[in-house]
This record gives sequence, structure tokens and C-alpha cells, in this order.
Amino acid sequence: MKYQTVIAGFGGQGVVFLVKVLALCAGNRDLKFLGTENHGMSQRGGAVSCDIKIGDFSNPVIDRGQADLLIGLDANEALRNLQLLKEGGHVVSNAQEPFPEGLPFQVHTIDANARALAGEFPIQGLNVFMLGVTLATVPYFPFSVEEIETALRQINAKVADQNIEVLHHAIADAKVMEDGRWKMEG
Repeated sequence: MKYQTVIAGFGGQGVVFLVKVLALCAGNRDLKFLGTENHGMSQRGGAVSCDIKIGDFSNPVIDRGQADLLIGLDANEALRNLQLLKEGGHVVSNAQEPFPEGLPFQVHTIDANARALAGEFPIQGLNVFMLGVTLATVPYFPFSVEEIETALRQINAKVADQNIEVLHHAIADAKVMEDGRWKMEG
């Protein structure tokens, strides 16, 4: 298996946390993986993008047109990283507005910020919420719900139950895609 994922957002949104979760999933299955962690300005709320490659790779950086998946914790950061996706790849993004039409990718957007602000889940769980939307919408995602749950317990047992609840909330919310946006329950 070879699978390349870019995660993009801002410092404090949990981009690096998601890379660690996916790395744990790969390690638990004895799959080779390489990942990047971008810090620096991320600690001051600046742009962050991290890559994780599952499979036999020698370079952790994802080149233009190579990513299978882009998870955007912020719409602008997702748009800025679109050039890394290969044609037919998937974008799962937290966005208030639909992405431009005619993109050569499968685009799945949801306004996760609005849901968090409405009290559906804690804002600190936005990253895990977007991972749940990814699990529900991206075929051939390399890990199962159970594998993600195990990694969430391994990375931080104190908040694992809350994160797993957010993960399942997102999975339950994802329904039918219409015009590049997911209709959501509720």
C-alpha cells in the first residue's frame, strides 16, 4: 500500500496531532511511514501543513500532484495546498463556502467551525471531527474507525473518550454529497 496525505491548517488546530494519530495507525499495523511536522510559526497561529506517507517511500515530503488526500482544517489553507493533490484525489475541508467548481478532485466540505460554535463538539476537537468526516467520505482511506480509536487512546488516554465521541459524531453527520458539499443531519 502507498498512500500520501497532506494536513493543512493553522497553529493550534491540531495538524501535528493528526499526523501523529495516522503515524500510530501505520505503526500499529507494521506499515512503513514517513511524516513531516511543521512547527515554527505554527506556535504563533501561523500556517501549518504536514505530510504523512504510508508505504515504502524514501522522502517524507509530498511533491506537487502526488497526494491522495488533503485534509484542510481551514479552507484557505486547503486551497493553498491543492497543488499537492493528484488528479482524482480527495479534499476534505472545514469550509463555510463551496470550493471552486471544476476541480479535478473529489471535494468534501463542511462548516465544522459553525458546528463547534453551536456546541455540537468542543472546538479543540475540530481536527478529530475532520478526521471523522474523512473516514465517512473518502473511499480507500487506509485506516478503519477502530484503528483510529486505538491510536486516539494511545496518544492521549485522558481525552480519548471525548475525541472518540467527536469522531463518531462526525461520521454520523456525513450523509449525501450534493454539489461538492455534504448535507448534514440536524
